[in-house]
Amino acid sequence: MMRRPVPSLTLATLRGLAMAMLLAVAAVMMARADTAPDGAPTIVRLSSLDWPPFSGEGLPNRGLTTAIVERTLARAGLSAEVTFLPWQRAVATGLKAPGHAGYFPEYRTAASEAQCLLSAPIGSSPLGFAERVAAPVTWRSLTDLTGRRIGTVRGYVNTDSFDRAAADGTLTIEPAVDDATNLRKLAAGRLDMVVIDANVLAHLLSADPDLRPLRTGLRFNARLLEDKSLHVCFRPGPDGEALRRRFDRALAEDRPDSMLQASRPAPER
Repeated sequence: MMRRPVPSLTLATLRGLAMAMLLAVAAVMMARADTAPDGAPTIVRLSSLDWPPFSGEGLPNRGLTTAIVERTLARAGLSAEVTFLPWQRAVATGLKAPGHAGYFPEYRTAASEAQCLLSAPIGSSPLGFAERVAAPVTWRSLTDLTGRRIGTVRGYVNTDSFDRAAADGTLTIEPAVDDATNLRKLAAGRLDMVVIDANVLAHLLSADPDLRPLRTGLRFNARLLEDKSLHVCFRPGPDGEALRRRFDRALAEDRPDSMLQASRPAPER
């Protein structure tokens, strides 16, 4: 009895199978192009704020910390997409908006450690007080500042000890929308001191046309609150942890820009 031959694959069928295989490979390659080897997106969306000289849309390289973040991500094989927003919106966007991985720059405090996966330091911020040259303030501890009218920026964290003293009423604070507003109030005598970074103060008094006339009347107080490290706040979770590890590895190969140290006040003698 003769057996029927097994039907052979037609040329059209072979072509169809080959095309399907090519499409499957292409899909895999496209997926790999959109993600890093550890699964993190190749485009890292972060939010920041207008905080010269550290960050800002209109600054050279969009600010010192922005340049460091972008350079570090590029070294890690990633690219940054940074959106500049008012500070409280920047924080909310970085932590909650779909597609965003975090925000920067952030201080290391108890509050930030509770809501962030903080990167290794990307610079530092000498945080202290602006004061009037004609009305200098001498202080050793925060209790020495009881009764002083102190300007802060709404939504900013300062130091853990300062924020506790402000919360329990030991310190009298007056929040404003930004540093420039605080400096105008200080110059007008409506505040006794303003919490501010020394770099920010120097930049605003030299680069802001409206504040430049105040240069001779304002200065940075000799005593620091704290020399605070600056970080990227990555969103908590497995993806954020993988991205933080990738960022920190790249950062370890490239020291943060020494320009961040340039405007430090001389240490108190």
